Amino acid sequence: MKPPAPLHSLQDLKQLQRELKLRRRLEEERREREAAAARLADQERRVFELSVGPVTPLSAPQRVLHRRTPPAAEPLQREADERQVLLQALSDDFDVESLLETDETLSFRREGISIEVVRKLRRGHWSLQAQIDLHGLRRDQAREALGLFIHDAARRGLRCVRVVHGKGHGSPGREPVLKGRVRRWLVQKEEVLAFVQARGSDGGAGALMVLLSGS
Repeated sequence: MKPPAPLHSLQDLKQLQRELKLRRRLEEERREREAAAARLADQERRVFELSVGPVTPLSAPQRVLHRRTPPAAEPLQREADERQVLLQALSDDFDVESLLETDETLSFRREGISIEVVRKLRRGHWSLQAQIDLHGLRRDQAREALGLFIHDAARRGLRCVRVVHGKGHGSPGREPVLKGRVRRWLVQKEEVLAFVQARGSDGGAGALMVLLSGS
C-alpha cells in the first residue's frame, strides 16, 4: 500500500479520512460478495444432497500404474517377401525325370548322397518328425504350402518329414494331379537331400518320405 502523503492542512486530513472510508467500504463489499458466493455454494450442495440422499466421499483409489510394454514388431513384409520367393522359386517346368532313380518308386537323392541313405530312408531309419497334407489344395496353394513347410522344417533342424500328396482317386480321370508336381518341387529345394515313396503303413503311393539337411 502506498504511504499517505504528509498532511499540511485540515483539508488534507479530511481527504485522507474520505479515502480510508472508501477503502473500508470496498473491503466490506468484497467480503460480502465472498460470503454470498459461499452461501450460494452451500445452498447448491444442500439441494444436491436433498435430491440424491446422503453422499459418502470415495476414498482415494490404491492404484499401481504398470508400464506398458509395446508388442514386438511383426516382420510382416519380410514374411510376405519370403513367401513370394518360395512361390517363384518352385517351377512346374523343371525337368525332374533325369534326376529320379529308375526304381519302381522313382526315388531321389542329391549328388553326394549314397544309395544306402535312400535305403535307410525307405526302411524308416529316421523317425518321422513332421508332415504336411496337400489334399484339397489348388496347385499354387500346394506349391506355396510345400515350400514354406520344407523351409520351416529345415530351419527347425528336422531331418525326416512326410509329404502327403494323395493317390489321385478324387481327381478327374483318377490321375494323381499333385504327385508328379510334388516330386518336381522337392527336387528344387536345396534343403531336400533325398526322398522315397512312403511304405504302405505311412501312406504308400500317396505320400513321400523326405530327408532334409537340417540345421
